[in-house]
Amino acid sequence: MTSAPPSSFTHELGQLKAVCLDVDDTLMDGPRASRRALRELLGTDRAWPVWERVTDDYYGRYVNNELRFDVMCVERTKAFFAAFGEQIDYTEAARREDLRMAAMQRGWGLFDDARPCLDWLRDSGLRLAVITNAPSAYQRKKIAAVGLADVFDVLVISGEVGVAKPDPRIFRTACDALGLSPGEVAHVGDRLDTDARGAASAGLHGIWLNRDGAPAAADVPTITSLHELPEMLVADLPAIPAVPELIR
Repeated sequence: MTSAPPSSFTHELGQLKAVCLDVDDTLMDGPRASRRALRELLGTDRAWPVWERVTDDYYGRYVNNELRFDVMCVERTKAFFAAFGEQIDYTEAARREDLRMAAMQRGWGLFDDARPCLDWLRDSGLRLAVITNAPSAYQRKKIAAVGLADVFDVLVISGEVGVAKPDPRIFRTACDALGLSPGEVAHVGDRLDTDARGAASAGLHGIWLNRDGAPAAADVPTITSLHELPEMLVADLPAIPAVPELIR
């Protein structure tokens, strides 16, 4: 269910000319692919909560420039197995990570609501951009693998621009690349602080995609599915034609 946008958002949304979106866990169903990969590696995904916890820790170190992405992946795998009492060296961790990564890439895919929403946004005349925290080659490969290489006007990837969400500079880099002011751009992502609040602090319209049913946030508009994004935009953008089958 779409939450009521804050009044400042409602007042200014008519100026919207572009929508930026996060990739992982917003457009792409990362958890499904990652769980599948863990299951192939271990024969079970019962250790998924541990993998999530270790991933949050080590990916944070990558985003903060403490570890290169390739090193982060291997160190994360070492730490994961260490959590169960198995001490493996870097070479063995790299071998297991290669197996896991190959399985995950075979499972890359979009959420069911992603492509219809992107098509609606594009057909409505809005420009599209990606803002993502990831290494360049890896993320571009992922975007191409799911058929989105030609969908976006702009790709802003932290590994290319040297700053990561929620740093305001990455959001402003996207606006500059689009040739628009922050007030003309919305950003949608699954991380409340990293995406929605980060975008809002940079002057964009931050929208939180709360897929997991977490407690609502009062300071940013919230949707629980990308199917709800057209409804939110149509309410304040009468010039954009509604597509009934996408407004649920």
